[in-house]
Amino acid sequence: MEPQPDMTPVVARRTPSDRRRMVAAILAAGVVLGVGSAVTLAVWNDSEFATGTFSSGQFDLQGSTDGTAFSSSPTSPGKTLTFALDAGLLSPGDTVYAPFAVQLSGDSDYAADVTLANTVGGTIGQNLTYALYDVGTFGATCSEAAPPGGAPIVASRAATATGTVPVFDLTAAAAPVNLCFVVTAGAGLPQGATGTVTWEFAGASTDPLP
Repeated sequence: MEPQPDMTPVVARRTPSDRRRMVAAILAAGVVLGVGSAVTLAVWNDSEFATGTFSSGQFDLQGSTDGTAFSSSPTSPGKTLTFALDAGLLSPGDTVYAPFAVQLSGDSDYAADVTLANTVGGTIGQNLTYALYDVGTFGATCSEAAPPGGAPIVASRAATATGTVPVFDLTAAAAPVNLCFVVTAGAGLPQGATGTVTWEFAGASTDPLP
């Protein structure tokens, strides 16, 4: 009887060098995984916000024909001046007076440089000139009986003159400048002439008020 072949499985034996290669491969894989994990953890996000809140200041010129009640008249013809003599019955050489006051409104935030411009309507303005005075107290020296004294802010300006002239500064809110308009009819004033003169006080804001 012939001998039977040995069917016992052959188990490959790993040599020490084989084990070292396997450990090295595992360690290498671990290094790769470790690097990938570190990159993922390093992607952090952070934000920092800042917000500014802004608003604009207020600036408003007001006028008064009685020195007490002030309001804004930002469009022509504005307030009606009351002259001490009848400005509707002028003759050559007549002079009439009217008080007026200008101030910054109580809630204004800026000082102002104020200029004055004048325009005429109708025909009478061709023969009128005017002066403007700062009289200190409203209406106290603004009449034929008590005319304004001192140097005028505006002297003998034709009612038909164009452009603007600087007149005064306003440096405090609700602190009026009391004025007197003095209007004189020229020697060439014709009979039956009529018309209007409109004055515009224009303010340009300057420094913030204290």
